[in-house]
Amino acid sequence: MTTVPLPQWTVAEATEAQFRLVDAFHREFDGYEALEAGDYGAPADLGRSRMTARVERVLAAFFGAEDVVLTPGAGTGALRSALMASLASGASVLVHDFPVYATTAVTFRAMGLQVATCDFNDAAQLRTALAARPDMLYVQHARQRLDDAYSAADVIAAARAVTPATVVLVDDNYTALAVPQIGTQLGADLSAFSLFKLLGEPGVGCVVGAARLTDRIRADNYSGGTKIHGPVAIATLKALVYAPVALAIQSDVTIEVVRRLNEGAVPGVARAYVANHQERGALVEFDRPIAARVVEEAHRFGAAPYPVGSQSRVEVSAMIYRLSRAMCEGDPALAERMVRAQPFRAGPDTLVRVLSDTVAAVGTADAGSLERPGEGAR
Repeated sequence: MTTVPLPQWTVAEATEAQFRLVDAFHREFDGYEALEAGDYGAPADLGRSRMTARVERVLAAFFGAEDVVLTPGAGTGALRSALMASLASGASVLVHDFPVYATTAVTFRAMGLQVATCDFNDAAQLRTALAARPDMLYVQHARQRLDDAYSAADVIAAARAVTPATVVLVDDNYTALAVPQIGTQLGADLSAFSLFKLLGEPGVGCVVGAARLTDRIRADNYSGGTKIHGPVAIATLKALVYAPVALAIQSDVTIEVVRRLNEGAVPGVARAYVANHQERGALVEFDRPIAARVVEEAHRFGAAPYPVGSQSRVEVSAMIYRLSRAMCEGDPALAERMVRAQPFRAGPDTLVRVLSDTVAAVGTADAGSLERPGEGAR
């Protein structure tokens, strides 16, 4: 088995991205304004908080986009808003041949969307599917299958060549501020992602792209309870500044952890892989089916037992967790042997130690369970 991780920023490149984001902040806010907490409500001339509008302008400048709109509901809310603004009920959507992420599937179902699938890794198959002229091409930028190797840029380019009128929406959760370009920078109409996953306030989503579509999102989110108000918007932007470098460090740690594991640092590990299985992290395959036991035991050694936002600001300790639900369903045998090992803010020494201690604890427990039946037989 091999994986094809997405190219990600180096620490130096991420530092430059941080500088560009802060420069955009400087161009929008003077020194006094930068210290203000933000306003609530929706002035009639704007339809949203003034601070929110200014934060959206900063992000639009950073991504080189026509517009940005902040949405409630984090990544799920951003995708839902983008889908509802782009499509009528019953419209046709082309997706990669893999189960749609669970919360997005809810929106697909509620909108009655007609879903067609093809393998995005197969360029000929993709062009054939696009020739049917779906109303939307929905691209998940992060990897879904272990063997995924498609380039989001190539998939988008194929859509533009075959069916220019098709709306292209990219799910940039787990990739925004980690990869060099998000979907809209590669030619998509919209990119949608969670800012909670990027150290921002809980519940904040972001849609980047064509103003004709972001304007519809704002119209849909008319009431005060469906808006991101100024204090939340400015707090999110200020936290967002730290995300590129944090994600680049996380990528470097993942690479080092995989190197050590493949050199035998943890007995019982058969192989490890760098992967963008959702967020960038290590996929660790054991030489026996102990994945569930490892997930159950790892918390004893400090590892997070489950994701909160996957890379959110509350996730500091490393995480050891099962494969995605869709991947577990697709290959149950692999799911019995493989886990995700995600450093988040931890270093390689910490993650390797936690894995080693956890696997050793599982082995000790298994040895004890093998002895007990014999004792009972006496």
